[in-house]
Amino acid sequence: MPPRSGVTVVQAGAALGAAAAIAGWAAAVDPAPLRLAGNCLLGWCLLALAWIDWRTLRLPNVLTLPLLAAGLAFAWADASADFPAHVVGAGAGYAVLALIGLVYRLMRGQEGLGLGDAKLLAAGGAWLGWAALPVTVLLATTLALGLVLAQRLAGQATTRDTALPFGPMLALAIWLMRLYGPALTGY
Repeated sequence: MPPRSGVTVVQAGAALGAAAAIAGWAAAVDPAPLRLAGNCLLGWCLLALAWIDWRTLRLPNVLTLPLLAAGLAFAWADASADFPAHVVGAGAGYAVLALIGLVYRLMRGQEGLGLGDAKLLAAGGAWLGWAALPVTVLLATTLALGLVLAQRLAGQATTRDTALPFGPMLALAIWLMRLYGPALTGY
């Protein structure tokens, strides 16, 4: 009999494997205990959010808002972090995507970018600081465009009205910037 939650044994195993891979990846990049704990928490939450958004086109507040608070808490606890830059990052991350979503809705008369994406970028800003946000958004949009191109090359019909979850691309961009952004961009 399958589990009542609707999660199969294969899905549960894949989730555990992905969680272990994230922890190993984070430890390989920065094994310092506080940063490792933060990076694991961030990676696991981003993984869950990406999976949920891919399946439902929703980014639940129950994960995004605590992730934002955790990013600010870890920035506060990290003596090397510029805490005000992380606070500004949270506000700017939300404001930028919320404004883009509002403009899109006014121009097209329909949702194009939800506030869940804005809250996820706010959480990203809390973890990364404001200076990393432009590269993060550029990376996420490049990943999204690559996905659309791959779908088209695979023969899937996509139009400008095709719903595409942006959360998985944004989550991956935040994760990559958290692990490699400082080395690549100096942020």
